[in-house]
Amino acid sequence: MPPHHGALARERIGCAILTVSDTRTEQDDASGHLIRTLLEIAGHPIRCYAIVPDEPVAIHSAVSGAVERDDVLALIVTGGTGIAPRDVTVDSVADLWTRELPGFGELFRALSFAEIGPTALLSRATAGVMAGKFVALLPGSTVACRLALERLIVPVLGHVTALLGAER
Repeated sequence: MPPHHGALARERIGCAILTVSDTRTEQDDASGHLIRTLLEIAGHPIRCYAIVPDEPVAIHSAVSGAVERDDVLALIVTGGTGIAPRDVTVDSVADLWTRELPGFGELFRALSFAEIGPTALLSRATAGVMAGKFVALLPGSTVACRLALERLIVPVLGHVTALLGAER
């Protein structure tokens, strides 16, 4: 990142984590726990965490609630971004995007392809802006979440939220 961009970056970003799953509990939510760990290691406090079922209304409500919180500047959602019939996360929040960042999904799938091969094309992972907050929709696997957090999200989170702060 160019030096002048780093000057804008915020150091501590209040984050929310949402796991979309019909089967996970707080005890066995490996992806949610991994996301929490990676964000906290980077210095970003977790303001809220929840697990919601793969139901469009529940997902929409949970995402809306998280991005409306004043103490949350970024939301990371894991689960429901594939093509199976119960993978409804992307569709459930489509009306909430202010701006989608297609480059996030494109780069995520390119990096995933390098690791797992052609099944990477089955991911609908994406990111963008909702209610002036950064939101990333990630697959439910820990491998995918680690890739997204370490390679894409954590390196730019402070900068992207600083840029979005100018919109509010």
